[in-house]
Amino acid sequence: MAMKLVFFFFLHYIYCSTFSLAQAPSMAPALAPAPSGPTNVTKILEKAGQFTIFIRLMKATQVSNQLLGQLNNTNNGITIFAPTDNAFSTLKSGTLNSLSDEQKVELVQFHIIPAYLSSSQFQTISNPLRTQAGDSGDGKFPLNVTTAGNTVNITSGLTNTSVSGTVFTDGQLAVYQIDKVLQPLQIFDPRPPAPAPAPAPAKTKKQREEDVGDSPDDDPTADKSEAVEKNVGMTVIVIALITLLT
Repeated sequence: MAMKLVFFFFLHYIYCSTFSLAQAPSMAPALAPAPSGPTNVTKILEKAGQFTIFIRLMKATQVSNQLLGQLNNTNNGITIFAPTDNAFSTLKSGTLNSLSDEQKVELVQFHIIPAYLSSSQFQTISNPLRTQAGDSGDGKFPLNVTTAGNTVNITSGLTNTSVSGTVFTDGQLAVYQIDKVLQPLQIFDPRPPAPAPAPAPAKTKKQREEDVGDSPDDDPTADKSEAVEKNVGMTVIVIALITLLT
């Protein structure tokens, strides 16, 4: 009887141990979330829709690759004013095709600010904004931003528009929708070079005669000096002769 009890308790112990192990929580570490991919402006615009022409320009000019490197290899912020397809449709027919490759690059870069700007920062921004197109001086690539309430107005000197929506923002990249293409003065209204100085007008006969009369050769003072010198010379000769004869 005692052996049966011992055997029974042994089986009960094995059963309980097996059950406890099966119910014990796993100690394996939880998987970390998959890292997000690099910030890609063209993909952001593709997902938003209605920016196909601007995307095509960014790719054709290689500006999209530059932005990819800037956003993922540095801590520099970027702000983009993205014109919609309707914005490009308001341009005169053939405008984009008439631009050189360099001008297309400048046009895309004119829509990019090399700093992150939140919507609230537009109220305190200093004008003119410097774009990636380069010099913001008058006649080059000036871009000015003003606010009126919640409205953000943008002017290039040729284009006046406003921000119509926020496409994307994450603290490093901000993309804002605009409904007109920003046209820089340097491309669409270049200022002509300064004219060469006009040649001096030809002198009249009277002016030429006056100039001759004013020349040093006709200076009466010079004539008097020459006469004095001659008189002094003659006086010296006369005195010398008198001395020899006496």
